[in-house]
Amino acid sequence: MARILVTGYGGFLGREIVRQLCEAGFSVRGFARQRYADLEQLGLEIVQGDITNRAQVISAVSGCDAIVHTAAIAGVWGPWDKYYRINTAGTSHIVEAAVRHKVRGLVHTSSPSVTFAAVHQSGIDETSEYPQRWLCAYPHTKALAEQTVLDAARNGTVHACALRPHLIWGYGDPHLFPRVIQRTRAGALKRVGNGKNLVDVVHVRNAARAHLLALQRLCDGDARVNSQAFFVTDGQPVECWSWITRIIETAGLRVPTARISYRLAFQIGAVLESCYRLARVRSEPPMTRFVAAQLALDHYFSIDKARNLLGYAPEVDVDAEFQRCRPWLTQLANSRNQQIPT
Repeated sequence: MARILVTGYGGFLGREIVRQLCEAGFSVRGFARQRYADLEQLGLEIVQGDITNRAQVISAVSGCDAIVHTAAIAGVWGPWDKYYRINTAGTSHIVEAAVRHKVRGLVHTSSPSVTFAAVHQSGIDETSEYPQRWLCAYPHTKALAEQTVLDAARNGTVHACALRPHLIWGYGDPHLFPRVIQRTRAGALKRVGNGKNLVDVVHVRNAARAHLLALQRLCDGDARVNSQAFFVTDGQPVECWSWITRIIETAGLRVPTARISYRLAFQIGAVLESCYRLARVRSEPPMTRFVAAQLALDHYFSIDKARNLLGYAPEVDVDAEFQRCRPWLTQLANSRNQQIPT
């Protein structure tokens, strides 16, 4: 039985990957800074450690046949050093450990934001290049991490690929849904631009399934998958404001009517970022350039490569999943602490 190390196994995507691996009969070792009792009940082997600690990472990989590396810090604001240590240096540790222990495959969780440069991305594919400028530390450090993985694969030191799931959603999502609801409740959410820009999203089960498909291809020695990046989505872009509206209405809240132009939102974001840096304010500004661009511009992608090389096909019924999320979102909208269930 193959043993798979999953870094960041307690995260939203990581825990779904763990569930699917266990259901498929794999032996799973979880690596994270803390323990997750609900996942331990699945029979996982748990190794506590920090992705930024090289020695702990190398030790955690020992005895594993393959790695799914989801551990990362996401966000649109924060110090470069923090993002770099976790996203970039942490990934370098994973690659080094994979090489040292001769693992059969490494699936790295990347992000479509590694190609985002505040211009429309309308159905682009994986030939799109990394941008020359970055709007925040997260996409920049994730791009450097992805390059580290793919360069190692091209050099023949490890069999690896990178997946780029976009705006992962579903029951228990700790990022997208709660953020929309919190801003709606606070009266801070505005439509940026006309709201008709098309964006891609991916349900967490679809995203996890893609990781398992990639893992299997790598472990089977499929050279077509090695050193490749893959966009992973639900396969059908949605209008940005319509998607946000659906989240808000499912939670039973009133949809905001305030609007702001993209140009003005971007300018406000630039000013706020400068002010926050000068004042050394650690909290996230109410608007940033990256958020303005993500809310107003197209960012949807071709998944033909994932379909053809991984055998990936989105399977989740979106309407049924929103119905499943309704009680949770309603509770979230009426809760003071907005705790996220596992």
